[in-house]
Amino acid sequence: MFTTEPQRHGESKPSKATLELTEVAERTESKPTGSGDGPLAAAAFAKIEEQIERTIHLIALIPDVRWTPPIPGAWSFAELLGHLLDCLAGVCAVLYAAHPGELAHFAELQTLPVNFACGTDEAHERIAIYRVRIAEGFAVLRDSDLGRKLPTVFVPEGESVLTLLLGNLEHLINHKHQLFMHLKLAGARVGTPDLYRLRSSLLA
Repeated sequence: MFTTEPQRHGESKPSKATLELTEVAERTESKPTGSGDGPLAAAAFAKIEEQIERTIHLIALIPDVRWTPPIPGAWSFAELLGHLLDCLAGVCAVLYAAHPGELAHFAELQTLPVNFACGTDEAHERIAIYRVRIAEGFAVLRDSDLGRKLPTVFVPEGESVLTLLLGNLEHLINHKHQLFMHLKLAGARVGTPDLYRLRSSLLA
């Protein structure tokens, strides 16, 4: 659910499971009208959705997925995309753990690979799948769930659903910023509006 070392593979093609789930994603509305029964869960969903949207925007600016920063041990764009999938899978894992009965179909996500050298087309397809599932998960998540503790590999006695969601959001934001820095080092003309969804009040 959290950071793992990426496997270093070549360019990959979508698996059969990915293609099947992509068809589901294309038929499903990715943004529910509301989140569970409370404003806190809705606010958490809105922030995660915002970060996903900015990540998709940055991915579209990648010039060559094979490019690697001239830094020892650095990931290529492709390896970073594979790890961004892991970030989104972590969010889905928390939602599934919070409501395993209602979200039983989330188990199929465990068949999808993460942490591999991923092309931009597959990254877009896979992110669309996770985006739909995250929307479905938040549609059943209630504010009262946020304080409920769930056991994890790292904390067997459990951490709150909110803590786990925030941890996975932080994971996504950190690697979204890494993608932004990769783009700058690769010579892409990116700036603050590419990284953040600016509020109109901040621009006034």
